[in-house]
Amino acid sequence: MDKTFWKAGHRPTLLAAFLYFDLAFMVWVMLGPLGVQIAKDLGLTHAQKGMMVATPVLAGAILRIFMGILVDHLKPKLAGAIGQVIVIVALFFAWYFGIHSYEQTLILGVFLGVAGASFAVALPLASRWYPPEHQGTALGIAGAGNSGTALAALIAPSLAIAFGWSNVFGLALIPLVLVFIFYLVAAKDAPECPAPKSLAEYLKVLKDTDAWWFMFFYSVTFGGFVGLASSLTIYFNIQYGLDAKTAGFFTAACVFAGSLVRPIGGNVADRIGGIKSLSVMYLLAAAFLGVVSMGLPTAWMALLAFVGAMLALGMGNGAVFQLVPQRFRKEIGVMTGLVGMAGGVGGFYLASSLGYAKQITGSYQIGFLIFAALALLAFAGLSGVKNRWRTTWGAAHLTAAKI
Repeated sequence: MDKTFWKAGHRPTLLAAFLYFDLAFMVWVMLGPLGVQIAKDLGLTHAQKGMMVATPVLAGAILRIFMGILVDHLKPKLAGAIGQVIVIVALFFAWYFGIHSYEQTLILGVFLGVAGASFAVALPLASRWYPPEHQGTALGIAGAGNSGTALAALIAPSLAIAFGWSNVFGLALIPLVLVFIFYLVAAKDAPECPAPKSLAEYLKVLKDTDAWWFMFFYSVTFGGFVGLASSLTIYFNIQYGLDAKTAGFFTAACVFAGSLVRPIGGNVADRIGGIKSLSVMYLLAAAFLGVVSMGLPTAWMALLAFVGAMLALGMGNGAVFQLVPQRFRKEIGVMTGLVGMAGGVGGFYLASSLGYAKQITGSYQIGFLIFAALALLAFAGLSGVKNRWRTTWGAAHLTAAKI
């Protein structure tokens, strides 16, 4: 990594943003890894399983908009502190009083969505400390908090077997509180914080077609990542008969792959340009999802295909956020919220559609095929705008960053 990167910015804030994001993502998707045990105890259908794991994703998507507005008005550090307190209180209630019905899982899912909204805080918190040529790397490191989804898949099923799934909510409070204390001490708002915007100014961003393109591009990369992270434990359990613990390990391997390469995706985009990097990732993701849709004969073959898809989607996440700050530097708070929301909507669609596909057709195939088609559509869209982007805001005389 470039030595000049470590001399720029504020490392304690970057670390605090990563840890906050990591633990928030861990609890955001935890209903997925616990889904096998919860569904068994509550007697849920395939569609209900899909909706249970998709609800936190949708809630997180919608709440990212509000969190983005909060970031602009209260600054990132305070907005993040408020979000962390809400999640800690919700998990305490779930642990202390228990979850006894499908409806209660959905209510908890809405509160866990606040953790998913951490995206709109962690990225501006880190981003505002770094110059344009280091945006991809800085946001890649902060965004590697996606690895929290792997922690949930790796640890939650085993803890549920040992202590009962309700107690996992209480155990999660321990690292959450520790990271919250570190966050309060280490994180600092950058000196250069844009002035708060009016609602009309937020809506004004939506009049820019580039905003919609970025929202669509991220709905595929991040939507694919978080949708699979939420669904794979249940998928491996139903499709291949793996027990909850083994299915969790398989899911963790896939999610680790996707989350750990996000900083690499940002760094590669800094070096060769976000458009080129992202184009390749869409084609690879579509190919691997197409292979998965064939219903591979063994769990290990499926694991390899999912790892390939997650590597592509994870690097794609880093590439999208190498480009966004170049185009919308002054509106990075609201754009992080909007683009993050779109990513969550994509994840909600994938997670819920897999459950409904299984319930209606008896197979997951159509769910994976449609998402592979969306990746190809995103590639086509990116091919359509790249010349305009490289000759306007991404032109060499306007930015030091490679587009």
